[in-house]
Amino acid sequence: MSRKTKIALFDLDHTLIPIDSDFSWGEFTQKIGWTDPVEFKRRNDEFYEHYKAGTLDVHDYVRFATEAVRLRGADEGAKAHAQFMHEVIRPVIHEQARELIEGHRRSGDLIAIVTATNEFVVIPIARELGVDELIAVKLARDDAGWITGDIDGVPSLREGKVHRVEEWLAQRGLDWAGADITFYSDSTNDLPLLERVDHPVATNPDARLRAIAKQRGWRILDLFPHQ
Repeated sequence: MSRKTKIALFDLDHTLIPIDSDFSWGEFTQKIGWTDPVEFKRRNDEFYEHYKAGTLDVHDYVRFATEAVRLRGADEGAKAHAQFMHEVIRPVIHEQARELIEGHRRSGDLIAIVTATNEFVVIPIARELGVDELIAVKLARDDAGWITGDIDGVPSLREGKVHRVEEWLAQRGLDWAGADITFYSDSTNDLPLLERVDHPVATNPDARLRAIAKQRGWRILDLFPHQ
């Protein structure tokens, strides 16, 4: 019998980092004067409540969330994101998160982040965490290679995470049966993937996921206090 490939999948926001990176990027664009402080905040808050409720229209949200950087262009976008990493992301990364990832790496597991955040926001964060494999919302690009505001392919949100992980496995010559998968997540938005993997771990779970995890006997990991 062939040995199964051990895989550790991690959600990002409120799982490996104690904030929502997408929402925080939106707040950051307000801070640097890219967006209207009143109207943008109102819509950003509204989208975030829909995300928490599991009712987010991800296509509308990505168009909204990427508009400011799309209009500024790639060079300004890269500079702003470097500032975002320095001021917002690095200060909130807990050593416990790095240790959790490294523990799986030492065990020889294949490691990936699976997030509903778009790739512009999340690629540098994954790099900071030392994770090379990333399944994020892919952004459509124009002939010049810059983002259009649309999504390319299936967004990695809710059931879309299962679809994208399945594609990712197939690209490596694997399938669900040939893999032994652990998935860490904080949110009921990720129930489809939590229910599909071998070892679901409710990580810093919201109240609804904590209740479901207790009911189903899933492991609960409080990696850091909620913010």
